[in-house]
Amino acid sequence: MVIRRGDTGAGVAEIRARLAQLGLCSDVVESDPDLFDAELDHAVRAFQQERGITVDGVVGPQTFRRLEEARWQLGDRVLSYVPVHLMAGDDVTELQRRLNQLGFAAGRPDGRFGHQTDAALREFQRGVGVTADGTCGPETFRAFDRLVRTVSGGSATTLREHVTLTALQTGIADKVVVIDPGDPIAGDLCHSIAVRVEGRLAALGTQVLLTRPAQPDGDDGAADDHARAQFANDVGADLVLSLHLSSVASTMPNGLATFYFGDPHGGAHSPSGRILAELVQDELHARTDLLDCYTHPRSWDLLRFTRMPAVRVELGYLSNDADARRLTNPVFQDVVAEGLAVAVTRFCAPR
Repeated sequence: MVIRRGDTGAGVAEIRARLAQLGLCSDVVESDPDLFDAELDHAVRAFQQERGITVDGVVGPQTFRRLEEARWQLGDRVLSYVPVHLMAGDDVTELQRRLNQLGFAAGRPDGRFGHQTDAALREFQRGVGVTADGTCGPETFRAFDRLVRTVSGGSATTLREHVTLTALQTGIADKVVVIDPGDPIAGDLCHSIAVRVEGRLAALGTQVLLTRPAQPDGDDGAADDHARAQFANDVGADLVLSLHLSSVASTMPNGLATFYFGDPHGGAHSPSGRILAELVQDELHARTDLLDCYTHPRSWDLLRFTRMPAVRVELGYLSNDADARRLTNPVFQDVVAEGLAVAVTRFCAPR
């Protein structure tokens, strides 16, 4: 289901109510509360900006899921590990952050109560003398309140990520790299570049796996992103490159940007993902005349749910004539592929 400006119905009223609960709009409107008006469009965009997802004012599966997750604050409900349907929400993210802060390895704070979060919670419960049943209820909440007030600074997650990075820095040979030509707008061009990168890395002894290109399905691509992240996890990839080309109504935007998992407002992020993103950006900017739009943290599903360093590379805008001429040129595609391969090789090089 996709809801956007101009639509009406109960779904619109639900979106308005959730955004009002977050303080991003008013739940009292002079006109029809079931109408997706300009005020609601602005509130949706503000929410998307705050959450680090694509800002388009369209409420598709990914945005609606993030609205659902935003309903919950730690203490609002009892949390536990449900393998068939993982609990998700801002309360899970906060639980993971607290566990990591206290030195219990809950993994990346992705807001999903998985096996690693369950194990960390049980270890915490044993450590503080409460029932180690993996259920985060009132007794566990009280234990957190007692401890968190006495602990500040440091990041066990960051330390573990650096240990993981050191393990990756043994050379490019035998590494497993997933390349995701994930753009439904320009899948053929992204696939062409991905194949060029595959050839260069394979020649160095790297196992390269390509995902299926995303299909334009009328929503924000969340299901595809989630499935591709799961594919990378299932094959035990060492890192992920997701290639994208943009197209917007204006012909003015142009340039190259690279994204890694993280809070756009300066919170938790993936240190190894950031290093990989900076290497990719540096290599591509050094080899091309694309405008340098820098690296940025985002929480898109592909970056959020992968368990290894992952970056999304925005290679340019097909809606910009200059970028489009470059990106459709096979020689330029070779240059881009060379830059991506060198960045990956540098990332895995022994220190």
